[in-house]
Amino acid sequence: MSKIQTVADTIIAGKAKLVGGLVQEALDEGCDAAEVLNAMIDAMGVVGEKFKNNEIFVPEMLVAARAMKKGVEVLKPHLASGAAGSAGKMILGTVAGDLHDIGKNLVGMMIESAGFEVIDLGVDVPTEKFIEAVKANPDVKIVGLSALLTTTMPALKDTVAALNEQDFRSNIKIMVGGAPITQEFADEIGADAYTPDAASAAQKAKELAA
Repeated sequence: MSKIQTVADTIIAGKAKLVGGLVQEALDEGCDAAEVLNAMIDAMGVVGEKFKNNEIFVPEMLVAARAMKKGVEVLKPHLASGAAGSAGKMILGTVAGDLHDIGKNLVGMMIESAGFEVIDLGVDVPTEKFIEAVKANPDVKIVGLSALLTTTMPALKDTVAALNEQDFRSNIKIMVGGAPITQEFADEIGADAYTPDAASAAQKAKELAA
């Protein structure tokens, strides 16, 4: 079995302690850094599929994402600058009044694993901060907004409405998600996309940024 395949399998198994060493071994043996990265991204795709099919759950997914992160740390210096964020930039945050971050963090990890550079604004993010972040990063392709409480759905609606009024609106796509959010609600408030879980969010982000 090739070293690259071993790296991929180790990520799927979530063995974060082993990944760094294996990535280093693959590089030492002359494997191409970008190839290793792509194999790791594919491995996270497999993890995402398993998650969607309820074969694994959030803890396993977090463990795999952590393993991925460890591998990327070793790879980063060997990648052509920008390869690790080659899919584009995404701004992520939980809307004002909402302090939930587990779902958002999971989405961030999965989207990073898909090759994006993620700018995480954290939780309880006021509308203005989202707008400022896009202005400060004119190359951002996607803004991801999360709301996990029914009480913060209005804040999500207001944030999307404010973003929709900006001059930069045609340059970005807005993704929304969170437990109470539905496709209907996303359509109603004028978002570009809704995804029910982190794995689909990563898939959707790739489509939107393409």
